[in-house]
Amino acid sequence: MQEITLAEACKSLPELIEAAMSGEEIVITKDNQPVVKLTPISSVKRRRAGSAKGLITISDDFDEPLEDFKDYM
Repeated sequence: MQEITLAEACKSLPELIEAAMSGEEIVITKDNQPVVKLTPISSVKRRRAGSAKGLITISDDFDEPLEDFKDYM
């Protein structure tokens, strides 16, 4: 883990971003306290319409009243 002050980070931000993208943990400090951690954003998987087709089924009696609730109907 690399700790760097805010003033130093302002001078070398592109290099710090490259280091974080390579897997290095970068912590930026202010007044000797950690305030920011640079980490890469993981790849976002795009959802595809219809990708669950055939995986989900609904029974034929799905809309039928439940036996336990007949007293309330």
